Amino acid sequence: MQTTYYYDKLNKQQQKAYYAMKAGLELLAPSFQVPRLDGKELADIYFMLRLDHPKIFYTVTFKYRYYPDSEYVELIPEYLFPKAKIQDHQAAMEARIKKLAKQAEGLDEKGKEQFIHDFICQNVHYDKLKKPYSHEIIGALGHGVAVCEGIAKAVKVLCDALNIWCIIALAEANPEKNIKYRHAWNVIKIGGTYYHLDATFDNTLSKDETIRYDYYNLSDTQIFKDHEPLVWKVPACTDGDHFYYKEKKLVFTKYEDVRKRALQAVKKEKTLLFCWRGGYLTREVLGELIQIFEEEAAKKEKHVRLSLNWPQAVLCVSFQKQLPETQVVQEEQELAEIM
Repeated sequence: MQTTYYYDKLNKQQQKAYYAMKAGLELLAPSFQVPRLDGKELADIYFMLRLDHPKIFYTVTFKYRYYPDSEYVELIPEYLFPKAKIQDHQAAMEARIKKLAKQAEGLDEKGKEQFIHDFICQNVHYDKLKKPYSHEIIGALGHGVAVCEGIAKAVKVLCDALNIWCIIALAEANPEKNIKYRHAWNVIKIGGTYYHLDATFDNTLSKDETIRYDYYNLSDTQIFKDHEPLVWKVPACTDGDHFYYKEKKLVFTKYEDVRKRALQAVKKEKTLLFCWRGGYLTREVLGELIQIFEEEAAKKEKHVRLSLNWPQAVLCVSFQKQLPETQVVQEEQELAEIM
């Protein structure tokens, strides 16, 4: 299933430019003609094309020239690699995608989604150095390093291979909130319903073999608690009752339920991971929860370490023999520039 969501949002002239770009780039042509549009339109279409078709991973920008009376411009793509190297990378990517998809092809729709998410969390390292290929599938699937754009594209190509409807969402930067860069994630359709899936945020939160699902199948209301407004509109995600923690019965609304789970976690020496929905997670509520953790930990002569995703009200609690240097850590996701 190949979802060409952004193509469908363009007018006829823009669609002609989109397909001219697609044809030229797939041929690895040094230059080709596209209908004459202004520079920003061409740049947006070039970007949308690569969101719809992440297998076009070998170019991120272009130049163009034209005669004043011409209806076309000559578009000159800048390729990341020589032609022969691109073809080698293409073959390697196709084999990698096919191999990964084969591992999940017997799963149902939900199982396929979790397979893709967990693969990203376990096998892709968030790339603070921001190498050029980290923005593309070759970074995530070939080198095991990527930023949000590369991760979102890897999720999409794997969803495409497994016949799951999936697109890439793109949010604006917000310098006033010290959000310097745009951020990319996915919108996915499961059981006929649209959800937000941010594998990058879950990737950066997943530590010590604990896979996080804080941003797994969220509604618009949930995702935009800590995500900026979108550059281009995506389908509405209205279902807030089937996010991962609720599906797994890891949503608590009462202190006594938290205490029961904390007792079990201490006894079994397990990490306690849950979402709080017993009203707003205020500092007072957090203090009550920490007191519960400490009381249960003390029964087994343990100490508490708490990692907190405040916007999504997700708490990850470990019980340790040694007193941690920092008892409460507020988690923050890292973003790198989208090219």
